[in-house]
Amino acid sequence: MTTKKMAIIATKGALDMAYPPLILASTAAALGWEVQVFFTFYGLQLLRKDLSGIAISPLANPAMPMPVPMPVIVSVLPGMQAMATSMMKAKMKKKGVASLTELRDLCQEADVKFIACQMTVDLFEFSKDDFIDGIEYGGAATFMKFAGETDVCLFI
Repeated sequence: MTTKKMAIIATKGALDMAYPPLILASTAAALGWEVQVFFTFYGLQLLRKDLSGIAISPLANPAMPMPVPMPVIVSVLPGMQAMATSMMKAKMKKKGVASLTELRDLCQEADVKFIACQMTVDLFEFSKDDFIDGIEYGGAATFMKFAGETDVCLFI
């Protein structure tokens, strides 16, 4: 029996978009799959040592449930992003949802390979010191070789 493989391209760095690649990667790894996640553009934020700045925006996010109905215009008021982020983090904690750091650590413990897009690192002038240990750096061609051999390939 051959090992199933999953490739994920993580392109978003907002709180609500940070969870899907990490949840899917850790789940597939727990099922014995070989998994690689290619972090590019804003998704690269998920590999930074400090994840405390990862936020959620209620602006242009019409599916986001709010405790009370609010007009879209309220989303642009100062402090709304911080309030929405705080509310979401509190709700996740109350419901027992793992933190991003916990999920990321779980992925690494399960041998999920994290690849930081070297072009994006260069483009945004990041330093390798900004990122967690245990990741690889490579371009799209590096990732495409693996992605071309996978059973599941996702773009998030």
